This record gives sequence, structure tokens and C-alpha cells, in this order.
Amino acid sequence: MLSDDEKKKLVHRLSRVNGQVDAVRRMVDEDAYCVDILMQISAATGALNRVGELVLKQHLKRCVRDAMENGDSADRDTKLEEVMSIFRKYGK
Repeated sequence: MLSDDEKKKLVHRLSRVNGQVDAVRRMVDEDAYCVDILMQISAATGALNRVGELVLKQHLKRCVRDAMENGDSADRDTKLEEVMSIFRKYGK
């Protein structure tokens, strides 16, 4: 679970991502230069990846750590499998 401050920061970052995606849409509508569109897409992708990193960090610091310290073996195994699944997905 995220703290109110963490949520606020993530929502702010997501608002910026929305702005970047809106800029891509405008650029496409306005027939902007392809390289410029690709650069904006890259910026939006990077910003969204950073949001994902922050959420993952909090998940590891809170949920996974709690399961390792206080959970039963099934809970620990579940959390470890979740983390492995995330790494498989993001490792591509």
C-alpha cells in the first residue's frame, strides 16, 4: 500500500505521462516529423517505466518484505512468484 505522499507523487508523474501522450496525439494529428513523434513516445515510455519502478520499489519494501518477515511459507512463496513474474515481464 502506498502512503498518501507516494500516491501524490505517482499521480503527478502520471499526469505528466498523460501530457506526453496527448502531445504525441497532437503531433500525429498535425503530421509532425516522424523522428519528433518517436522522441516524444520515448519520453512518455521512459516516464511510465519510472512510475512502474517506483510502484515496484514500494511493493518490495512493503508487501514482499512483510511477507518475508511475518508471512507463512505459502505467503512468502506467493510474493516471490509475483516478483519473479514481474521481472520476467519487465526483463523483455
